[in-house]
Amino acid sequence: MDGLRKMERVRTGIDGLDEIIGGGIPKGTVTLISGPPGSGKTIFCYQFLYKGIEEGDKCLFLTLDKKVDGLLIQAQELGFDFQPAIERGQIKFLFLDINKKLIYEVMTNEVLSGEYDRVVLDSITPLSEMPIYMRHAGVTNDINIINPEDFSPGDTFPIRRLHLHYIMNALDTAKCTSLVTSELPSNSTALSRDGISEFLADAVIVLSLDPTMDRRKLSVMKMRSTKHTLRPLDIEIGRGGIRLI
Repeated sequence: MDGLRKMERVRTGIDGLDEIIGGGIPKGTVTLISGPPGSGKTIFCYQFLYKGIEEGDKCLFLTLDKKVDGLLIQAQELGFDFQPAIERGQIKFLFLDINKKLIYEVMTNEVLSGEYDRVVLDSITPLSEMPIYMRHAGVTNDINIINPEDFSPGDTFPIRRLHLHYIMNALDTAKCTSLVTSELPSNSTALSRDGISEFLADAVIVLSLDPTMDRRKLSVMKMRSTKHTLRPLDIEIGRGGIRLI
């Protein structure tokens, strides 16, 4: 037992959460953050990266849903001023345009070349539903290496699995600690929109809304090498982000 090293943990910055997951998220893993609109997924990501900045980590925020300026304004209103860290090169916000064919190539090149400690992908849902285009070395024309038209309508599940494997493998290869968000419909009992990424991720955290009790909740459904409760935990969101109550 003396020869076994204790698993390194990465703190989330969320008050009360790190204490119930053994000190933080296991280093070098991918965590899926799922929930309906308004549940706090993007705010969770702000806190995770802001904590990384405080601890000297190099961070990357990949966004498909919102332009960077809007994200920075929202973050600042919550008390997270990323501008100084952007100016000194400690964090990068990158908007991925889903209308561009080589979005996968842009994403993976940035993740693999940037030597990042923490990466956020917000969100994985659009990527799981589009073709993968890549460029062969030495060839100027881009090609579609996974084309939904090559499959019958009943084959959408394997197409999504290929897409999600590609994304998760890039994050795993980079050896960074990553958060990936997934949209859920309101009142959904699923763990992701695609029904696959929860199996590929090392950890799954679900954020939910309870309108009848006027509560938001956080549930740790899965986390590798971590003892944790499955009980939904009450949270509140305000200036400073999410905290357990």
